[in-house]
Amino acid sequence: MEIVNEYVVKNQKKLRCGITTGTCATAAATACATSLLLNKDIDKVTIMTPKKISVDIPVFLCEKDEKHSSYYVIKDSGDDPDVTNQQQIHVCLSIIGSEEANKFISNDTIFKSDTFSNIFLDGGEGVGRVTKPGLEQQIGQSAINKVPRKMIFEAVGEVVEAAGFDGFILITVSVPKGRELSIKTFNGKLGIEGGISILGTSGIIEPMSEQAIVSTIETEIKQLAASGEKQLLVTPGNYGQAYASNYLGLDLSNSVKSSNYIGDTIDLAISYGFKKFLLVGNIGKLVKLAAGIFNTHSKIADGRQEIFATHAALLGGSKELVGALMECVNTDAMLDLLIEQDLYDEVLESIINKINEHIRGRVLGVMDIGVVLFSEKYGYLGMTKDANTLMDGLKERQNC
Repeated sequence: MEIVNEYVVKNQKKLRCGITTGTCATAAATACATSLLLNKDIDKVTIMTPKKISVDIPVFLCEKDEKHSSYYVIKDSGDDPDVTNQQQIHVCLSIIGSEEANKFISNDTIFKSDTFSNIFLDGGEGVGRVTKPGLEQQIGQSAINKVPRKMIFEAVGEVVEAAGFDGFILITVSVPKGRELSIKTFNGKLGIEGGISILGTSGIIEPMSEQAIVSTIETEIKQLAASGEKQLLVTPGNYGQAYASNYLGLDLSNSVKSSNYIGDTIDLAISYGFKKFLLVGNIGKLVKLAAGIFNTHSKIADGRQEIFATHAALLGGSKELVGALMECVNTDAMLDLLIEQDLYDEVLESIINKINEHIRGRVLGVMDIGVVLFSEKYGYLGMTKDANTLMDGLKERQNC
């Protein structure tokens, strides 16, 4: 059954959007609350996603008694190739006593709502648990990301208020086949064990094939070149754009998103006659350039731990530090370790120099190129040799 009637056009193909696991869990949780607290058994829930797209989602009742209600949603990924497509996302809502609620209040592995103090959230079978530091969840918490948690709490909270219910509620999200599906994801590498993650920032999945993404990048570069542009600001995605705009003061009107296809974007810029190229992005993605990895998708190559560990070792880092870096799940955790060992500045400088070497090797003197690195946790980290001059050039242009 097609849930979303939103489409995107990529590479002259009309592709249907889908819904995230977070949206599925929100719909199922809403149905549970409506059934249990308002005594209305329903077969459809309307969800307003964070992207401000309203979707009508079929929901299916599993079981219900005086203190429990359980529904599931069949995930529709649209035309996006997704391992969770057509999988059941289950939610059970339970009314619990004050004694059990008090235990949850002191249990750091259970999610609590800042707004609704009587609602608790946890993951059940098939939803992974965090086993390593560095993710947005604490060790021991279920892999339900921040935006889905907020969506679930708000949706159930609305029903709680409408029902005038003042007792305590536990929401449990589960995915019957989540454990086996997780083998096809990168959860194991991230330190998430036992199942998949409940994800989504916009609530909607926009399908994009590799060819479609590169074609879109080429179209944007071609249009800028046709308007006479010779300077190009590039970011991998939304985080890079926000940093370039909010912290560097750069105009985004003539910028291009490269996604993971940084090498293709550089090549396209050269082919369309650009002379200056500034790339601004999070170190979690751009650190891969230090190993000459120009397609930064994790399915192609990762290498983040290896890059940090190698540069730390070359600069006198201990065997213990190298081992610890290899165990980190993200680059902010690696930066934490380098600060502890007083190697932060040296390792960053070494990595940035290597990035500079590889990007210059890619352009072979045909185009001036620079990279600015930032971290969500630490902000500005550094830039390659000519990046500051390129940034000044972009600012000059926007002030004309």
